[in-house]
Amino acid sequence: MPKHEESGTELARTTPASTPARTICPVERVTPVDAPATSKFRRLAITHALMMGGDAAMVVALADSLFFDIDLTAARTRVMLFLAIGFAPFLFVAPLIGPLIDRAAGGRRLVIQIIAVIRLGLLVLMAKHIDALALFPLVFASLVLQKGYVVSKSALVPSTVRSDDELVEANSKLGLISGLTGVAAVIPAGILLKTIGAPATLVYGALIFGGAFLSATRLPPEVVAANAVDRDESVQLRSGSLQNGAIAMTVLRACVGFTFFHLAFWLRLQDQGTVWFGAVVGVSALVAMVGNAVAPRLRDRMREETMLVVALAIAGVAGIGAAVLGGPLGGVLLAGALNFVAAVGRLSFESIVQRDAPGANQGRAFAKFETQFQFAWAGAAFVAVAIQASGPLGFLIVGLVAVGTLINLIVGTSRVDARGRKRVSRGRGRRRGPARGQAPRSRSGSASRRPR
Repeated sequence: MPKHEESGTELARTTPASTPARTICPVERVTPVDAPATSKFRRLAITHALMMGGDAAMVVALADSLFFDIDLTAARTRVMLFLAIGFAPFLFVAPLIGPLIDRAAGGRRLVIQIIAVIRLGLLVLMAKHIDALALFPLVFASLVLQKGYVVSKSALVPSTVRSDDELVEANSKLGLISGLTGVAAVIPAGILLKTIGAPATLVYGALIFGGAFLSATRLPPEVVAANAVDRDESVQLRSGSLQNGAIAMTVLRACVGFTFFHLAFWLRLQDQGTVWFGAVVGVSALVAMVGNAVAPRLRDRMREETMLVVALAIAGVAGIGAAVLGGPLGGVLLAGALNFVAAVGRLSFESIVQRDAPGANQGRAFAKFETQFQFAWAGAAFVAVAIQASGPLGFLIVGLVAVGTLINLIVGTSRVDARGRKRVSRGRGRRRGPARGQAPRSRSGSASRRPR
């Protein structure tokens, strides 16, 4: 781990003692010939690029469909219904099925293959029902599968690298690939939309998902986690700094989901609303790509906790500032700020997991937290659709939630530090020795572990 400056507010100041450079917790191999890590990452990167390209084509096609033309009231009802039904698996099914998938050889690879095939079929069906109400369940089924792919991809990334530094770099590269592929795929999708129509654009996206399936067959059949979570791993994943980081990332992802759906409905009431929403999507993709590019450099100059604190502060200022500015432009700027800090925060949080849970299975840990973040995104999106807030009010909600979370974490950390200093003081008093005539006492060796 590179050295960081100690300046700035920290979510938690208690970190493990510095250790020599280490490799990440290995993922069990079942391949008869161990492929080089660079080859494994290249295969995953190609698959990821194709999955993101299919996503981009679908979004372009929906811009000229019933999905954005239906009556607002009817649209709200359907969107809330499908968000509630579609994301139920993230709350109930994923915790049960996830461990079984992780223990199977090639389990996550199979999930990605299945998702690619189903999404191919869904886009073909969308092309057939582009002007029918059946489009809604098809779109949300595709959205749920996209989130499921992100979780499986997060579980596979650690198996494609050899060290912590490579893991951070790999996640940064995948973020950049996502943005670049989205831009590349949007151009032919837009041409097809204007010259032939939305069905042709959806068929184009289906072909991309077909390519993603073929690419996924070349992924190595890794066992993400052959054994169940043991006590040491469970304790490490519940460390104070890691849990605080998870709270910060959960709020950032929730703010992104809330803002996206809030703008999707509110901008329809504005002049040139479709154009403004297209600007939201485009700016969000661009700044997320920038965030993935600069995050590793920021990590070299400041602590991961400081990066998350700054991310929450920027989100709070952006939300309140957008509420004051008002108008569609304020919404575009807020969406851009949130996607930037979410990209930076994600790499910061992943670094905290590597640092504070060195004995944990990295693939399983990333999948667990990514599921939590995706559910937060969906839950916040449901709230955004349900409350029907005005544009500036929605922006203010985002700002206040981010600022409130930041204050809560800072105050909570201060209290933990105060209790820690008090325990240290008491421990020093006890180490002066027992009273005369008394034998020394030990509480299961706890004194030897007390910080000095």
